[in-house]
Formats: sequence, C-alpha cells, structure tokens
Amino acid sequence: MKRRTHLKALLLAPLGLSNSEAQGRATKPIHLFVEMQVDPAREKEMLDNFHNTFVPEAKKHPGFISVKMMKFRKLMQGDGIPTHYRFELEFESGELRQKWISSPEHKRVWPTVEKFIKSQKDYPVVLYDEV
Repeated sequence: MKRRTHLKALLLAPLGLSNSEAQGRATKPIHLFVEMQVDPAREKEMLDNFHNTFVPEAKKHPGFISVKMMKFRKLMQGDGIPTHYRFELEFESGELRQKWISSPEHKRVWPTVEKFIKSQKDYPVVLYDEV
C-alpha cells in the first residue's frame, strides 16, 4: 500500500500534483511555523542536518506536502523583531501531521533540528489552517 502511494506521488509530481490533489482534496492543508534563533557559528551544521536528515525522513510520511527552512533577509514594514530562521511544514491535514509527530521517525529527527534553537524552552510554534 505504501509503495503504491509513493508510485502515485512519483507519477503526479511532474504535474505539480499530490495524491490528495489528484483525488480532489476535501480539506485544505495545515501550515506549521517554528521561529528559530540559531547561533551563527552553527548555521551550516543546522542547514546540513535539516536538508540531509530531517527533510528526507519527513518526505516519506503520508500527508506530507512540503517543508522549508527560510532565512531572514530584511524587515520590509512594521516594527516586529524577526527571528533568524523560520521552519515551515505543510501537511494535508492536522490528523496526518499528528501521526507524523507521533512517529518514531519524527522523535528521532526533530531533536536533531531543535538542538540548534537557542531558546529551546519557549521558541514560537504557530499552526495555521489554509483557508
């Protein structure tokens, strides 16, 4: 069953579609954002870990749409104090995201990202529903 899902994803990817989009997704995806302050001396190590450990594992899980690490460039408007990095995870549903975060794989790979966040006790994590 899992192999079939992966094969469908491979066939639909060149068309820019996910399995759920091809089937007429009933719900809109969720977006999770984590604001991260990272020690500049450890940025390269954090990015290598994100791209080579976290991303490949996240891509394997049902409901995964995308994951990105964005680096702050410039405040264009307003007076907010932006964080250095923003992690963004997009899943087809909150339920599938919950399955992912409950998985042994997530429990193994998320700490490898989280260890680079300066304030590990109170970093902002925000969940949005796409509307």
